[in-house]
Amino acid sequence: MAGFKALRIFNEDGKVASRIVDMTVDELDAGEVVIRTEYSSINYKDALAATGAGKIIRRFPCVGGIDGAGIVESSADPAFKPGDAVIANSYDVGVAHDGGYAGRMRIPSAWLVPLPAGLTTFEAMALGVAGFTAGLAVVRMEANGLKPANGPVIVNGATGGVGSVAIDILAGLGYHVVALTGKEAGTDYLKSLGAKEVMLRSSIDLAKIRPLDRSLWAGAVDNLGGDVLSWMTSTMQIGAPIASIGLAASHVYNTTVMPFILRGVTLCGIDSVNCPMAQRRAVWHRLATDMKPRHLAEMTRTIGFDDLPAAFDAFVKGQVRGRTVVKIA
Repeated sequence: MAGFKALRIFNEDGKVASRIVDMTVDELDAGEVVIRTEYSSINYKDALAATGAGKIIRRFPCVGGIDGAGIVESSADPAFKPGDAVIANSYDVGVAHDGGYAGRMRIPSAWLVPLPAGLTTFEAMALGVAGFTAGLAVVRMEANGLKPANGPVIVNGATGGVGSVAIDILAGLGYHVVALTGKEAGTDYLKSLGAKEVMLRSSIDLAKIRPLDRSLWAGAVDNLGGDVLSWMTSTMQIGAPIASIGLAASHVYNTTVMPFILRGVTLCGIDSVNCPMAQRRAVWHRLATDMKPRHLAEMTRTIGFDDLPAAFDAFVKGQVRGRTVVKIA
């Protein structure tokens, strides 16, 4: 059987290392569907996994890449036929099951989403796990009462993949978006995505967070955790939802119950890994229709497969803006 390139992650004498190797389909983890991978992407989680900066990989060796999109080559499940375009993301993909950084993926059919009309495989990976997570956050906040008329929505970690897509989605839906960032140089970029205002983290005194502060935000997307999330919680409007997505700053969250019992604030945990399939398909459908970002091309860069190993370090250091697609085919 013809071989292909794959970026495989190893644990060698207690040290995590990733490198490009040659593989065949027979060496991949089991699954009903074999896919010719066209594109994958780099998410923050991918960089942590490939460099060992985070304890992400649960089984070594493992092909990296927590998402991938491509064309079905063969299928033991009649729900998927050769020639179908599909998306694989979340579940154990790229963590405990060989993922998208390979010329072929072999995936359990229960984990696959048919590519919705309105998206190409490239666009699906320009969104990737980061975009899917942002979309899921918006859907969850809407389910908890968020509407454009309610007032401004704040997005932190704004220049990152999730933040960039969230700003574009929310602005496209008619929300007044405030981008919160530590990178003043990103101001023009954030406004080009639809942010009405850009707020610098340095303008917030995180050493003096009150249990309840001035009521400001109708909704919030948090990618950082830590003190920034604590401050945001204290400044939410009555009945406002917060989508908790990431912990790029800290996994620790110090707050009181006061915003929840005196203002009815809702904290929505956004778990893209275990999202039920029916909701997963619904979110991808919306990402192809009314929630499709208008500036996906502007926020996305594309790299070749051979450039992948050198790309991760910048993600770990927080030096990357927007989304990065990896051309596999």
